[in-house]
Amino acid sequence: MNKLAPSILAADFFRLGEQIKEVENAGAEYLHIDVMDGSFVPSISFGLPLITSIRKNTKLIFDVHLMVTEPERFVDQFVDAGADIITVHAEACTHLNRTLMHLKERGIKTGVALNPATSPECLRYLYNYIDMILVMSVNPGFGGQEFIPETIKKLNDVRELVKMSGRDIDIEVDGGITLENVKSIVDAGANVIVSGSSVFKNDIASNVREFEKILHA
Repeated sequence: MNKLAPSILAADFFRLGEQIKEVENAGAEYLHIDVMDGSFVPSISFGLPLITSIRKNTKLIFDVHLMVTEPERFVDQFVDAGADIITVHAEACTHLNRTLMHLKERGIKTGVALNPATSPECLRYLYNYIDMILVMSVNPGFGGQEFIPETIKKLNDVRELVKMSGRDIDIEVDGGITLENVKSIVDAGANVIVSGSSVFKNDIASNVREFEKILHA
């Protein structure tokens, strides 16, 4: 099933709680939370206190994307803060298998993110530990970037590898996704769509409904 995961990186933080309720009431099921450390990516975003705070006020599935160096140092804290899915970067983990196994032991759904230049082949021997593959369609670290066209071919490749694995693994895409290009992205194999600016600008509820209409057409 296709799902929309609005990214709060693009939200108005003065009205964050209100805007989270807007996307929830409009039909979104996921909330995408980008955690940046200023090391793995150039920007610093937000962390545990924010997640703990908003967890109290919504039933949305917290899709936490750790853009941090050595994420294994922090995953337990994010589990305790209320994450439902934790995605780590293949490029950031020295022992990716160990990190995924630990998350499984904590009862959390696992995701692995791939930067635009990273081949999905690096996941070939890890499929039994992965619930979601996040294909970055921009270079991570900043919101508002344009979708990298080569991502479509990469999504096709990921879809084929997932099919060969025989497992039910979600394929998520993050970066530059709009109402204009989302259909081609879903057609290429994605079923979890992260969008920030295209959800949180102007009429949030209307934007969510328009995405949902395309995703469930």
